[in-house]
Amino acid sequence: MFEYQPPDNFLQGKTILITGAGAGIGRACVKAYASYGATVIAHSRSQEKLEKLYDEMEQDYPGQVIIHPLDFARATPDDFTLLGQSVAEQFECLDGLVHNAGALGARTPLEFYPEKDWSEVMQVNVNAVFLLTRAVLPYLKLSTDARVIFTSSSVGRSGRGYWGAYSVSKFAIEGMMQVLADELEKTSTIRVNSLNPGGTRTSMRREAYPAEDPESQPTPESIMPVYLYLMSEEAVSLHGEALNVRDFAPVDHSD
Repeated sequence: MFEYQPPDNFLQGKTILITGAGAGIGRACVKAYASYGATVIAHSRSQEKLEKLYDEMEQDYPGQVIIHPLDFARATPDDFTLLGQSVAEQFECLDGLVHNAGALGARTPLEFYPEKDWSEVMQVNVNAVFLLTRAVLPYLKLSTDARVIFTSSSVGRSGRGYWGAYSVSKFAIEGMMQVLADELEKTSTIRVNSLNPGGTRTSMRREAYPAEDPESQPTPESIMPVYLYLMSEEAVSLHGEALNVRDFAPVDHSD
């Protein structure tokens, strides 16, 4: 597993927005970034989970976590505009965006795939990602060193039967990342990448593989060094890359 020990408070003064922060990898990101000094805007569709997370974080990192409940499956474009305006009203800029929220949908052949599941997965995994990125991009551009992480999957890089809308949505995410990275490469200091976390001990993993022993997969906390590294100055050369947690290695800056 990749190891990275950043300097204490290396994210001090940074503001990072994390979607799907109510549990799993998103929740671990909130704790990891806040522990190194960042102010974190935590999103989830579950207000209950966000309030629980907020109460926990207030004990150790008072004032560093702001919660923003929003159900991406039912959110309108105006909801994302309001979210962006809220960021602008509270902060000078946005320094990081982690697109972690996602819906799994049905695991069934395309021939029998339910239209309702297809629409909801695309709404959460693709449309919401686009709308949120568009809404906060002006504030990411105000940062001197902003990062955007799109959450990908192995089934979004090589198609796999029975993964339906989820697989297709992750292919779309890879395309969105590449388009945005190309547009921003020479016009801003924003670094954009996709990251496949691989099998991780989360509720989505348990839903996808109900017969699997959850203990066989790494915890969300154990993969946080990669998420921390991607927000560091050392990762500034990574842009437009399709990265994998499992084979992740830092860039050699010795030359």
